[in-house]
Amino acid sequence: MAERIGIVGTGRMGANIARRLKDVGYAIAGVYDVHEASARALADELHATAATTLREVTADADAILTVVSDDAAMETIFAESGDSLLDGCAGRLFVNCATVTPAVHVEVQRRCEARGALSLEACMASSIPQARDGTLYLMVGGRPAAFERAKRMLEKMSASLRYVGEAGTAAQVKALVNMVMNINTAGLAEGLGLGDALGLDLDMLREVFSQTGAASRVLATDGEDMQKREHDTYFSAAHAAKDSGIALALARDVDLDLPLARATFEQYEKMKRSDLGELDKSGIAELTFKSRRPA
Repeated sequence: MAERIGIVGTGRMGANIARRLKDVGYAIAGVYDVHEASARALADELHATAATTLREVTADADAILTVVSDDAAMETIFAESGDSLLDGCAGRLFVNCATVTPAVHVEVQRRCEARGALSLEACMASSIPQARDGTLYLMVGGRPAAFERAKRMLEKMSASLRYVGEAGTAAQVKALVNMVMNINTAGLAEGLGLGDALGLDLDMLREVFSQTGAASRVLATDGEDMQKREHDTYFSAAHAAKDSGIALALARDVDLDLPLARATFEQYEKMKRSDLGELDKSGIAELTFKSRRPA
């Protein structure tokens, strides 16, 4: 693959995307993270450079993937002054994979285009194993020209790739995906928690759920984990709270009340207050099983 790739954000998702792209023939030119030890470890593994500044990543790469945590992090890496990915970015392609406020993607595109670069949002509806295997589900928003340039690389990262429209649109869709997923997760936790309080066999209950209207993707991914209290983090409660918050903000913008989304957001905020925010989203069951509820 001709393009040299830079990676900004070497957490679980960013690191595994980098490994996947390396496997399929891309040169990983440089990696960067505010946690320098994480970047150095990945750079050593992939025979890349552990950049100490953002401008180094831009200088060394043709396409830069960013996988950062929130709006503030996006503002930092695409700052209009100081150390920034925008420094010397003419001709570069930025593919931004974080779940952030749609307006942030629109602003990042504006800043990139003002300096002669392309920006694309590639919102991910999958988790760590899919990042590593190249089987992500990607929702993409931005200029068609940016999508066409990134398409070959995105196809190597994904099992399914959907272009949904201009900048901000994919982020809107992703916020809705995560909002509904979070509601389903909270509902499943309440169903299993009530079943446990009633003394029902939870193996039986999950089986019945799977064959009825209670079935869901979340039941398959999180049901057993809720029952067995196995909350290894694939998608943290803190991220669930953030993403439900983004969806609620979008609802306020169009004067729409979403009581289920609001209640779910409040549950995940409670997890954060109870020092459970770094558990997987399945950890919401710790609030609903009667014997587990934090004080």
